[in-house]
Amino acid sequence: MRISIEKTKQPKKRPTEKELADIAFGTTFTDHMLLIDYNEGRGWHDARIVPYGPLSLQPASTCLHYGQLIFEGLKAYRARGGSLVMFRPDQNMARMNSSCERMCIPKIDEREFAEAIAKLVETDEEWVPSLPATSLYIRPFIISNDAFLGVHPSSSYMFIVILCPVGAYYKEGLAPVKIYVEDEYVRAVKGGTGFAKCAGNYAASLKSQVEASEKGYSQVLWLDGVERRNIEEVGAMNVFFVIDGEITTPELNGSILPGITRKSVIELARSWNVPVAERRIAIDELAAAHSEGKVSEAFGAGTAAVISPIGEMKWKNAVMRFNDGKIGEISQRLYDEITGIQTGAREDKFGWVHKIK
Repeated sequence: MRISIEKTKQPKKRPTEKELADIAFGTTFTDHMLLIDYNEGRGWHDARIVPYGPLSLQPASTCLHYGQLIFEGLKAYRARGGSLVMFRPDQNMARMNSSCERMCIPKIDEREFAEAIAKLVETDEEWVPSLPATSLYIRPFIISNDAFLGVHPSSSYMFIVILCPVGAYYKEGLAPVKIYVEDEYVRAVKGGTGFAKCAGNYAASLKSQVEASEKGYSQVLWLDGVERRNIEEVGAMNVFFVIDGEITTPELNGSILPGITRKSVIELARSWNVPVAERRIAIDELAAAHSEGKVSEAFGAGTAAVISPIGEMKWKNAVMRFNDGKIGEISQRLYDEITGIQTGAREDKFGWVHKIK
């Protein structure tokens, strides 16, 4: 893919490594962005890296009215020796195509688009931080761009990528977070768009997230939308429980996002011969196992936080506390291994790291 590059004439002031610790996740952006257009009959074309700035959209653009919008999230790292790497970009591009298919958006060439993202990261390489727990967050997204009011797929789209240097996603860092179990609102159902990374899924989660935050909880754990009983996922990550020594996570059922970090956790644990079960888990089953002392730890897994230990979970009037409010042994081991692979501190036996330069 040929990519034109227009360098900014007004570079921003980059935050220092120490300043990153106090910057809210996803609020500071780099100097450039990647744009690729799509038109019916022509396909994806005109790939270009340009200065970061506002987009020009018609007020009738379909993305603004009908929500034909998908996105991804991945990271680049400053590895040992100063090299630039991305973590499993092939998996993100494959998942983006899965979202494209569900949302009637033209598919992308996964390899070429991953290389285009790498070129953007290389263009803004001075923004990639190097301190522990820091990274360059990469946000690719696709928006429909026809100017009409009518409910049917667009014929034109824009693929856009923006970058931001980040520290820890949660201000608590690796300190266990508090989770509120939602049993009134519904995020997704099988047959809907729960498995796709589309904007509407997240808009549907905001009401519950706001209410949970007002009660002192960091995130919401969603139950299935039919029985309101089976555990699905946390708003920003997939969820895992260690029950009787077995890592247990909800099976992918069409309404749960197939997380890249989730997949990495499962593959790592199985390579260590740690038992892993992907199955249906009912919230009352978890509560019973917890009361019997069978749940040794709980944690979330996602691109933003990598591994986030769960210290407390509230379901109705019951409060479940895990591992005395401390990070568990398995959670710590997984965090150390994944971040070690990402930064080159540990051997990449799986070929997960994509070297940019």
